[in-house]
Amino acid sequence: MTGPAFPLPPGFRIALDRGTSFWSDGRAAAGGTPWKVVRFADAARPYLAELRRAGAPGLAGRSPTGRALARRLLDHGFAHPVLAPRAGPHGVTVVIPAFGRPGELERCLAAVGDVPVIVVDDASPDPGPLRRAAAAHGARLVRHPRNRGPAAARNTGLRLAGTPFVAFVDSDCRPRDGWLDVLMPHFDDPRVAAVAPRIVPAGGGTRLLARYEAVRSALDMGARPALVRPGGRLGFVPAATLLIRVAAVAGAEGSAFEENMRLGEDVDFVWRLGDLGWNVRYEPRAHVEHTSRLHPVAWARRRHEYGTSAADLARRHPGRLAPARPSPWSLAVLGLLTGGRPGAAIACAGAAAALLARRFAWLPAGKGLAATITVRSVAADAAGLGHALRREWWPAGLLALAAAPRSRPARAAATAMLAPLALEWARRGRTVDPVRYTVLRLAEDIAYGSGVTAASVRARSAAALRPDVRFPRTLRSGRG
Repeated sequence: MTGPAFPLPPGFRIALDRGTSFWSDGRAAAGGTPWKVVRFADAARPYLAELRRAGAPGLAGRSPTGRALARRLLDHGFAHPVLAPRAGPHGVTVVIPAFGRPGELERCLAAVGDVPVIVVDDASPDPGPLRRAAAAHGARLVRHPRNRGPAAARNTGLRLAGTPFVAFVDSDCRPRDGWLDVLMPHFDDPRVAAVAPRIVPAGGGTRLLARYEAVRSALDMGARPALVRPGGRLGFVPAATLLIRVAAVAGAEGSAFEENMRLGEDVDFVWRLGDLGWNVRYEPRAHVEHTSRLHPVAWARRRHEYGTSAADLARRHPGRLAPARPSPWSLAVLGLLTGGRPGAAIACAGAAAALLARRFAWLPAGKGLAATITVRSVAADAAGLGHALRREWWPAGLLALAAAPRSRPARAAATAMLAPLALEWARRGRTVDPVRYTVLRLAEDIAYGSGVTAASVRARSAAALRPDVRFPRTLRSGRG
């Protein structure tokens, strides 16, 4: 692990992430964001043992050593903050980019609470209703003379805000009571630049697409808190509602929203904050309702539009948009299983685990850890390839589904595509029957993947479609 930076204040509590596992009596831990194996010095083990015993309530480092270790655990995703809501005032300005839809803006303004609000009208064809809605709620309204997109609207509001924190809230979002009370304590950590709440679809009725959106909204990042980082469990958060520390972007050239991007500008913004050394966190205890697009054509079109951002993001962030990152060992094991040679596949996996175990010779449980990593890597790479076949490589995926009854490789590909969807449905999708859930899930992925394909053709670049075959980061180890 890297050395400490941005020291935590006394009393700052953390709890281990549920994905963190310890080996050999705390000598090493596996987990983090991205997933990795870390070796701990003997001096750290008493604090780690105490932290493990503390469980969900967490623990505050009572010594400089404990606080330094807590800093590193947070920065690498092995732990998350334990923070109580805190009542305002908070020193926040809400910035709402708006284009038409005065009814949505009215509901948004009613929900954000008693805070300063700047509405940025991005050249709506009929500005009157937006102006009246802003005036009715005491919000300041500024207007672009021409439509420049949500990134420019957010930047305009950011420049006009005079508070140390700014909350960007899209006009079709409605924060629930207490949202700032939950999000603001994250900034007690001086390394946090932005915090995102959980965005959930507003109740849309009992129709099929409404029920699907209730469990599978594209903006809902789930119920687990997370450190947001490329390659991690949560690689980005949407800016539909995002609270930021103004000092993290002021004076850092290029760190505000990129105005040349009409889509994907929030992903680019979050990634660049991380590149500047800041942390971005996801806090699902704060909820924001979002108006979903429930007409099938509009729903599919929006997923396609999301996909069109991939080519531009791949150009700006080389290597981060690869649709799959399988290791050569995983490809060999999966190839042997597909070819009906399970014995050879087990031998290949065993060889990979044996080679990896050499890197953990210092660890009494090194062989077990190596075997666990090998199995995890093969399973993760199979799921990653199936995900790519559903999305970026959707034409090949459709061919595999069609050929599955008569082809062993096609059946293997279809299994990699569909098995994760079955698990996903079992965990959260039971308001929709499994067949229609799977059909809608495939349609969503194909819509997104077609956007990636179209954007890649226009950009004359295959960067967003090309896999990155390498030994994954899960096989690295460090010392903390």
